[in-house]
Amino acid sequence: MITKEQVLQALSKVEEPDLKKDLVTLNMIKDIEINGNKITFTVVLTTPACPLKEVIKNRCIEALTTDLGEGLDITVNMTAEVTSIRNSAPVLPGVKNIIAISSGKGGVGKSTVTANLALALKQSGAKVGIIDADIFGPSIPMMFGAEDVQPLIAPKDGKNMIHPVIQFGIKMISIGFLTPADNAVVWRGPMASQALRQFFGDVDWGELDYLLIDLPPGTSDIHLSLVQTVPVTGAVIVTTPQKVAVADATKGLSMFRQPQINVPILGVVENMAYFTPKELPDNKYYIFGKDGGEEMAKKFDAPLIGKIPLVQGIREGGDEGRPLMMDEQNPTSKAFKETAERLAQQLAIRNANAPQTERVQVS
Repeated sequence: MITKEQVLQALSKVEEPDLKKDLVTLNMIKDIEINGNKITFTVVLTTPACPLKEVIKNRCIEALTTDLGEGLDITVNMTAEVTSIRNSAPVLPGVKNIIAISSGKGGVGKSTVTANLALALKQSGAKVGIIDADIFGPSIPMMFGAEDVQPLIAPKDGKNMIHPVIQFGIKMISIGFLTPADNAVVWRGPMASQALRQFFGDVDWGELDYLLIDLPPGTSDIHLSLVQTVPVTGAVIVTTPQKVAVADATKGLSMFRQPQINVPILGVVENMAYFTPKELPDNKYYIFGKDGGEEMAKKFDAPLIGKIPLVQGIREGGDEGRPLMMDEQNPTSKAFKETAERLAQQLAIRNANAPQTERVQVS
């Protein structure tokens, strides 16, 4: 008779590739059932976007076969519970991870990357939201085809709360939902910062695994207000390969690493890494230079989590209000899917090995 203890002993030899501990120690094995030679159990991953789920599954089967013999009928169910180190958070209590998406300069496709990463994480099974923190140049409403949508306001616990707009399963808030599309937002810095704080405190976000913050270019009042208002789990830096973009992105990365801010860098995304025409899908033309983001990642010992090509379909998706990730059959969507998986992977590693980021006091 095979026992539960024998199954756990075998599975204790399977290491989680990223966290470098075995699945039993990490408490990732659940619901073991044994009926003769039939073994069924569940592996609880740290994220539904885990890129190594098949590797983990195969290693479990191999470990059981090695320890308990051939001829077993093994069923491995894979589920996920997104990790978080945000304990008793007074602001955004239902949000597990807050991720800042930043760039040094405008025009590098940061909002496009944000939109498609959000959809890729959602398609993996996660609950995802976006705060469009670019108060003076909001683009998330257009990218999701929701320029004419207005959020609802409803009372909750004696306070009027804004309900985020939901499009393609993503919860979103943006100043673009609250002001006429053709009107410029002419505010001083403190007013913009106050709007951002309201997006955190006056919006009913509910339960989210990942909340992506689409920041404006540069390092400004908005960035300081962000790290002062909530403990940011980590930051993603978006750049193109060209030198001027990398130089500005480096400043953004350095800001998050300043001792008084100390937000972990989850990774670098090199957008517009190369141009591939539809007629020549195997050709790559390095219009904006080559490997600039990759070299920046190496210089600062940060993970390079993605290289996104420059293709017409990405631009068309943003203009049409239907991001490229909505077309999962498009070959380019694979680049965003893999980038989202690596982002979730780095986030799980960060949550396992580093303490909670603290809100900072910056004068």
